Amino acid sequence: MVIELANLAELPEVAARVLAAAGGRRVFLFYGEMGAGKTTLIKALCIRLGVVDATSSPTFAIVNEYTSPEGPIYHFDFYRIKSEQEAFDLGYEDYFYSGRYCLVEWPEKIAGLLPPDAVSVKITVQTDNARRIEIAD
Repeated sequence: MVIELANLAELPEVAARVLAAAGGRRVFLFYGEMGAGKTTLIKALCIRLGVVDATSSPTFAIVNEYTSPEGPIYHFDFYRIKSEQEAFDLGYEDYFYSGRYCLVEWPEKIAGLLPPDAVSVKITVQTDNARRIEIAD
């Protein structure tokens, strides 16, 4: 599925479409260059899921936990990790296989550890500053 996002006002609808495309899957992998809008889309998803906490990129903490009516939602940013071993030390399996929503920025840093049924979301900046969002299984 491909979604064209022309402006931020469309984010609530985009978030709904991303969640619908996932079916029952709960692990989302966000790919895109720095500044592409991964964290912005994750914030919109969290709002859609009823998160009332402030959301921000967990660049230094690696994982943030947010409260939602469906239980905890985990937001990961693996940009600063040096090896997959750091993800093991964090206990990534407890999160990824918990049945809870896991929203993962920079998943390419832990490519060998990703669940095979995760939803891949690729964000590309277009020449007019719009975004192209590709959702793949």
